Amino acid sequence: MISSKNKEPEKANSRLQILFGFPKFGTSLILGLETFSMYTLYSDIFGLNSILTGIALAFGYIAIALAQLIFGWLSDGHYTKLGRRKPYLLLLSPILGLSFIFLFIPNMFLPDLNNQIILFIWLFIFEGLFKFCYAVTIPYQSWMVEVFPNKQRPRVSQIQNIFNYIGVGLMAIITFFIFADIYDDFKSNPYLIPIEYVSIVIIAGITIWVIFYLIVLIFPTEPYHEIQHKGLGENIKTIKENKNLMRVILSNGIAAIAWAIFASGTLNFNKVVLGLENTQYLIIGVILGIGTLIFLSYWRRRIETKGKKKNLLQLFIIAMILSPVTLLGLLSDYIYPLITGMIFTFSMGLIRAGMNLFPYIIYADISQDKEKESGQLLAGLYTGFPSMILNIFQALGMILLGVLGTLPLITINSIEFS
Repeated sequence: MISSKNKEPEKANSRLQILFGFPKFGTSLILGLETFSMYTLYSDIFGLNSILTGIALAFGYIAIALAQLIFGWLSDGHYTKLGRRKPYLLLLSPILGLSFIFLFIPNMFLPDLNNQIILFIWLFIFEGLFKFCYAVTIPYQSWMVEVFPNKQRPRVSQIQNIFNYIGVGLMAIITFFIFADIYDDFKSNPYLIPIEYVSIVIIAGITIWVIFYLIVLIFPTEPYHEIQHKGLGENIKTIKENKNLMRVILSNGIAAIAWAIFASGTLNFNKVVLGLENTQYLIIGVILGIGTLIFLSYWRRRIETKGKKKNLLQLFIIAMILSPVTLLGLLSDYIYPLITGMIFTFSMGLIRAGMNLFPYIIYADISQDKEKESGQLLAGLYTGFPSMILNIFQALGMILLGVLGTLPLITINSIEFS
C-alpha cells in the first residue's frame, strides 16, 4: 500500500511515454493469437478430446486469476532496489514468451500427437504457465501510477491503445490469413511444419520478452515511498466492501462466460461450420482487426459523451442480441458463407472492443475514488482482484465450450453442425 501523500512523479518525456506503451503491442498480439487459436489447434487439428481441451484452457484462466491477484498485492507492498514492479517484469516475461512458443508447436517435440494423455498434459502445463505469466500485465499496468503524473496518464493510455490496436490488427491477419491455412495442412500431416509458422511463433514469443526488458532497462526506477503493507485477506475484505465494484465485477464476469466461448470458437466457426479458406480468411482477419479498432474508438467516444453505466448496459444488450448470429450458419444454402462469416466476425469486433475497454476504465476510476477516500493507493490489487474473478468466469466458459464440443452432430442440407 502506498500513501497518496507521497510526491507525484515528475513529467516524463515523449520517448518514455511511447516506450511505456510499447508492451501493449506484444501483449495484445500474443494473447490474441493464443485466444483465437488454442481450442481450434488442439481440439480440431490435433484431435484432443474437446472436454480435455476445455479443462486445460480453463486451468489457464484459473492460473491467471490467482497470479493477477497475488502479483497485484505483492507488487503493491514490496519495494526493492529495482522498485516495486520491475522484478516481476524481469522474472515473468521470459517464461511468458517461452510458454507461448511451446503452446503453438507441440508437434515439434511430441512424437505421437494421438496420445491423448501426453497431449493434454502438454497443453495443461504450457497453457497454465502462459496465463500465469501473462499476469505480468498487472505490475506493468500498475506501474503507470508511479512513473507518470496524473496529467500525463491519459496521453500514455492513448499511446497504449494505439499499440494495442496495432497488435490486434496484426493478430487478426496472422490468425485468419496465415495460421488458418497452416492448421488445415496440419490435419493431413502435423509434422510437416512450415518455416514461416515456426518463425512467426518464435519471433512473437521473443518480442514480448525483449519489450519488457527494454522498459526495465531504460525506465528509471521509481523513488522509494513509504509502504504500509497489510495482509492479502484484509485488503480483499476492503475491496469486497465496495458494493459498486462488486456489482461491476459480477456483471462483467457473467458476460465473460459467453465471451470466452465466442472468442475461442471464432476460428473454428469460420473454418469448420462455414468452410472458409484461403483469401476468405484474409477478409475475415481484416474485418476482425478493423472492426475492433472502429468499435474501440466508438465506445471510447460514447463513454466520454454518455458516461460509463449507460454504455456498459448497452454493450450487454447488443451482445445478447448478436449472440444468435451463429445460427446464420444453418442458412448456408441461402446466405453466402463468407457473408455470414463477415457478419459474425464484425459482431465479435464490437463485443471484443467493449469487453476490453470498459473494465479497465471502470476499475481505474473506482481505484482512484477509493484512494481519495482512504489516502491509500492499491493500484495493483484493484486491477488484480477484478481480473481474478473475471478469469474464473472465463474458466467456466472454457469448460462449457469443451462440453458443447462433445454434443452429437446434426446434418442440415448435407452440412454437419454441432
